[in-house]
Amino acid sequence: MLQWYDYIFWFVAVIIIILGLLQGGKSEGASGAITGGGLNVFVKTKERGSELIISYLTLGFGIVFLFLALLSNVLTKAPTESTGDGTTTGDGTTAIVNAINYLLLLIK
Repeated sequence: MLQWYDYIFWFVAVIIIILGLLQGGKSEGASGAITGGGLNVFVKTKERGSELIISYLTLGFGIVFLFLALLSNVLTKAPTESTGDGTTTGDGTTAIVNAINYLLLLIK
């Protein structure tokens, strides 16, 4: 069953798709991709106006999407911990601590 954060996750995913489609192309389009004509990827082109706003919105929603994906992963998994005798006990803090440790390792 979907939780409240799953609905927000799907909504943010749709917004990211729409923002990605709204971004202006920086090459010659599909024909440039096939023929290799759009190889000026690293040319200094400054985004201005609405292109800059869409770029910032895409970045912001991408960060929110990543956070919601991690949150969904942590909250939906049933955290278990082995007791040594073959049985497992669930503790919600174990999964959260493991997720925080993983994020800290990624930052380093």
